[in-house]
Amino acid sequence: MSAPLEIAANVITGVSIFLAGRNNLHTWWTGILGCSLFAMLFYQSNLYADVLLQGFFVASSVAGWWQWRHGRMGEPLPVTHASLRTLLRLAFGGVLVTAAYGALLHHYTDAYAPFVDSSVLVFSVIAQLLLLQRRVENWPLWILVNAIAMPLYASRGLYLTAALYGCYLINAIVSWMVWRTLARKPASPILSPFEPPPQRDLP
Repeated sequence: MSAPLEIAANVITGVSIFLAGRNNLHTWWTGILGCSLFAMLFYQSNLYADVLLQGFFVASSVAGWWQWRHGRMGEPLPVTHASLRTLLRLAFGGVLVTAAYGALLHHYTDAYAPFVDSSVLVFSVIAQLLLLQRRVENWPLWILVNAIAMPLYASRGLYLTAALYGCYLINAIVSWMVWRTLARKPASPILSPFEPPPQRDLP
């Protein structure tokens, strides 16, 4: 049976991820709350790389909140694509850092599955940085991360978390398609349910 902490972390984070896929500004404050709860949960499960990752998510969510709003000379950022060169550099760096950090966890801590756990951390950081910049390619990386995380969390008895990461995987696939459509538009407005729609000039 799932503990209340695991349930709360997954529900709130699920809301945040759904809002991110829908280009909604409120993804950030819900993400701060959900990631704080996940940090406590993963600490209890000896997944130390994931604890560090949640701390990064909290800090980056604060930055993302501002970046989406004012990141382009005071104006909201549009949804765009990352260059192939940038993606190749990120992939190469991600593999190197995963190996190095996994080795540190393996030799100096009692971390469970250190290299797998490290890959979740490193590529989640890369995906989050692309999300901050509103790059479409953050979603394929989230697909990869979720596919790795599901069996990892299930192996630690976090079955609800593993199941919801399966839902996050599906959401990432749908979000990828949504953002690809947004990137074709000259400007991609940030959605917020608490703000009135923009007024159009009458002809």
